[in-house]
This record gives sequence, C-alpha cells and structure tokens, in this order.
Amino acid sequence: MERIISLRVNKEDYKVMVRPGESLLDVLRNRLGMTGTKECCNEGDCGACTVIMGGRAVNACLVLAVEAEGEEILTVEGLARGSALHPLQEAFIKCGGFQCGFCTPGMLMSAKALLDENIDPTEDEIRRGISGNLCRCTGYVKIIDSIKEAASVMRQGESDE
Repeated sequence: MERIISLRVNKEDYKVMVRPGESLLDVLRNRLGMTGTKECCNEGDCGACTVIMGGRAVNACLVLAVEAEGEEILTVEGLARGSALHPLQEAFIKCGGFQCGFCTPGMLMSAKALLDENIDPTEDEIRRGISGNLCRCTGYVKIIDSIKEAASVMRQGESDE
C-alpha cells in the first residue's frame, strides 16, 4: 500500500508518495527528478547511485525510500552552492577526474563523505574511500589526483577562516 513520506534532500523538504519496496534511487530519479544519481547495477556493486545519507555514503539502490525518512540526504545536485562548484567538482574538472561522467556523481559523493571525515587522507585512504565505486573508463589515477587536489583546496580554505 502506498504511503506518503517526508524526505529532506539537499536541504529541501519533500512529501512523496511511495510504494512498498521502492528504493531511494527510484524516488530521487523518478519522483524528484534528481537524475544526477545514476542507475546502473541496482545491486550495490557499482556505486553509481551513491548519495550521502545521515553523513554516510550509501548506495541509494539498496536503501528503501521509507528508510530514508527523517534522514538528511545529499545528492550530487546539492554539492554546488548556487553557481559556485564544490571544490571536489572543480578538482575533477581541473585534474580530468572523469571520462564519460557516468560514475562521476557517485565518485564525488563517496569522496565528499571521505573528506567530511578526513580532510587530509592518504592515497590508500582515498582508494579505500572510493573502493565501492567502479569506473570503466579510467585507471583511477586522475580520480585520486582530483580528490587529493580537492582535499588540499579544502584544507587551505579551512586555514583561511
């Protein structure tokens, strides 16, 4: 039986009618029009649907929409502040951290969750932080370089405050 749930996505509140068993991914893409969260394997293997929920990177395809009620959810659409890109987005552009772009939203969200916890990660910590995200176009070098660059910029921003 369908029911209405309240979701807080990218600092905005939504009331959405959901079906039992409907995933957060389906609601984000098909009900809220947030297509930056990509649909790929629907099994939690690829990371293309990664969002941040309750401060943790999660695969939206594995989360029931009803489980997301009351949680703070951040999607790739919520990274930028108005027209100002997030340092991760800027670094991915600067360092070529994307190829086709399909995995990029999930990579960005996993990287954001990592940098929220650790602003100065080692390369091994970055590799572990994005280990749930698959990229079929690159060898991850530019992705890792992008995350290192963003971390550096974000640390510099903290010291300027």
